[in-house]
Amino acid sequence: MKFYKAGAIPEVPNMYFIYGDGGTGKTSLFKRFKGKKLLFSFDKSTNPLRNQKDTDFMVVEEDDFPNIQQLVVGFLQRAIKSGEYQAIALDNVTSLQNLVLENIDNASKDNRQNYQKLQIWFRQLATMLRESNVTIYATAHQIDNGTGGLTGAGRYGADMNEKTFNAFTSVFDFVGRLYVQDNQRWIDCDPESGNHGKNRIDDRTKFHAEELIESKQEEQAKEEGAA
Repeated sequence: MKFYKAGAIPEVPNMYFIYGDGGTGKTSLFKRFKGKKLLFSFDKSTNPLRNQKDTDFMVVEEDDFPNIQQLVVGFLQRAIKSGEYQAIALDNVTSLQNLVLENIDNASKDNRQNYQKLQIWFRQLATMLRESNVTIYATAHQIDNGTGGLTGAGRYGADMNEKTFNAFTSVFDFVGRLYVQDNQRWIDCDPESGNHGKNRIDDRTKFHAEELIESKQEEQAKEEGAA
């Protein structure tokens, strides 16, 4: 453990977790992040960013599957230590979870402990990312649990094992659902909606997806300050 005197804890970059249906623009949202970027693609959905001059890619191949845990940690550590990147994306964590679970299943004699091992690995991964001093962006597929009760609250969630999701996102500053309504992309991070959501960055609970990193008010304030 590391001790900090009052007022001496350093500010750290934010961590964002976005889940949603395929085609809602989870990958392309990474364009909004500032600086040199690195995207780890676990589902090969790289086309939305392939022309970005500020983004490098690590694309997982089939030969990587049996050693995915070691490869992900190793390449992440290298990228973090290089100091070259201001933002790193993990796209798509649902796919990563499935690959990791398959490896755990194959190596285990007692399947009852598999999900506990899965949770531990993702918790360790999240802790490493939290300590990286790099802005982190992670995506996941959405699962629709169907309507329940009178309001249908709690219908949507990230397509991950529940305890693994909690272990991974516990250190994230932002968790939100990306969806399309009336040809506009929205992000809902309101925990009172019953879906997976939290926002420790500001007080917004629902906003246009394009404002994830910087709200219109912040953009206007910067423009007025520069004028």
